[in-house]
Amino acid sequence: MPQHKRDPYQKSAIVAKATEVLDAYGIADLTMRRLARELDVTVGALYWHFTSKQELLGAVADELLRPAVEELAGLTGDWPDVIGAVARRLRDALLSRTDGAELVSAGFAAGQSTAVRVIVDRLGAAAAEAGLTGDQPALAARTVVYYVLGFTVDEQSRLQWDAAGAELPEHQSVLSGDPSAGFAFGLRLLTDGLAAQRVSTAELG
Repeated sequence: MPQHKRDPYQKSAIVAKATEVLDAYGIADLTMRRLARELDVTVGALYWHFTSKQELLGAVADELLRPAVEELAGLTGDWPDVIGAVARRLRDALLSRTDGAELVSAGFAAGQSTAVRVIVDRLGAAAAEAGLTGDQPALAARTVVYYVLGFTVDEQSRLQWDAAGAELPEHQSVLSGDPSAGFAFGLRLLTDGLAAQRVSTAELG
């Protein structure tokens, strides 16, 4: 029987190479087959470390988000400031890699990213400090994450269009200004909505 080529790599080295492939070619070309070719091992060897592509994407997402997560420990302030700071750090991390937002979205949807769970928990704690109760803090946290992911997927798509010389359709010209200003505006809408929900919950109580 044919022998699998032995895998000389540690899990961290595989994640590092996968991150390089992501940066160079995008998420569509981050496949187990391509990664195995880049590492000069068989696809089967990779499955000793990762049981599925989804698990691999989750590990790459965790590595991408590591700087943002490390900064959460020292994060202090009132709940709107914390939510804003977490959201900005998440966006910065997503923008640091090609297709970062799409990658983290995939890891989040598959439940494979530990880092996203840490971020959701921190946002949920801030929402609880805002006065939300029951399932509301978790729902609020996910809403913020969905906003950041959605905004940044769109932002990265536009960066790719610009790099390709594509022209922005006229009806989307409102989005062609300062992305950071647009992001901050949407974030204020969310925190204002949370404040209003807090007031509504208090009145019902």
